[in-house]
This record gives sequence, structure tokens and C-alpha cells, in this order.
Amino acid sequence: MTIQIGDRIPSTRLAQATAEGPRPVSTDDFFGGRTVALFAVPGAFTPTCSAAHLPGFKAHLEDFKARGVDAVACLSVNDAFVMGAWGDSQGVGPDQIVMLADGNGDLTRALGLVLDARMAGLGERSLRYAMLVRDGVVEQLNVDEPGAFDVSSAERLIAQL
Repeated sequence: MTIQIGDRIPSTRLAQATAEGPRPVSTDDFFGGRTVALFAVPGAFTPTCSAAHLPGFKAHLEDFKARGVDAVACLSVNDAFVMGAWGDSQGVGPDQIVMLADGNGDLTRALGLVLDARMAGLGERSLRYAMLVRDGVVEQLNVDEPGAFDVSSAERLIAQL
């Protein structure tokens, strides 16, 4: 079942790249007590994700902060090393966009937002989406159809704040 507005983010572990290596990130800790703009992409370094989705959130960081968002985070079913390298290549540090790795896809499956890309040799990935999470509860959820980039943009999420 797909997560809905009003649902709580499932408890699971993600990872974040640090200079000391991957650091575990609890979803309860990450989303608890603050407002987070979370967007997910099918894969780091992929064309639409690198050319439009992540850059849109980077360009609107101040707009999110001005509307009370405490953190902007990007999630992908990739490992922490890949997410860290992609963040570096896009010029975003963890103080701008937190790059979260869902390496085993545990959160993505728990959210019900899996993209089955096995036919293309890519395994299971995340659907492209954006959500606003306040104190662990989903307040906005914009999920794109597979292959599309229509509703999960930074601009759309900002307009919903």
C-alpha cells in the first residue's frame, strides 16, 4: 500500500556519506521534530535527476527555508558512496541538501513507492516523488508516473506550503 497524506514515515534506517564513511540515519530521528522537504529520484547521476530534479531543489533552498522547512533531503535507492559523490558533483553539501541512501530499498518498499526497473537491468528503484514531512507525518505527497517529471518539482512543493 502506498503511503498517504496523514501517514507517519515508517521507522527504518538510511545512510548518509561522511568523511568517516557511511553513517546510519534513523528515519525517526531524521524526520522527528522538524519539517523536511524530501524528494526521491530513480537514480543518482541519471539524466532527469541530474539535469532538473536535484538542481530545482538546489535553486529553491532559500524559498523552502523562508516557508519554514528545516531540511531538504534527496533519497535514492543507491548506496551512501554514490549519493555522496552525486551530491559533490552537483555542488550540494549536507548543509544544503541531505543526500540519503536507501541502499536496500527498505524505506522505498515501506512507503509503497517502488519502481520496478528490472526490465531495463536497473533492479528495483524509487518512483520519482516529492513530499513535505512535518514531525514524521506526510503533509504533501506528489508522485510522478514512471518516466515522467511532472508533479514532483521543487516549485510545485513550494506552492503547496
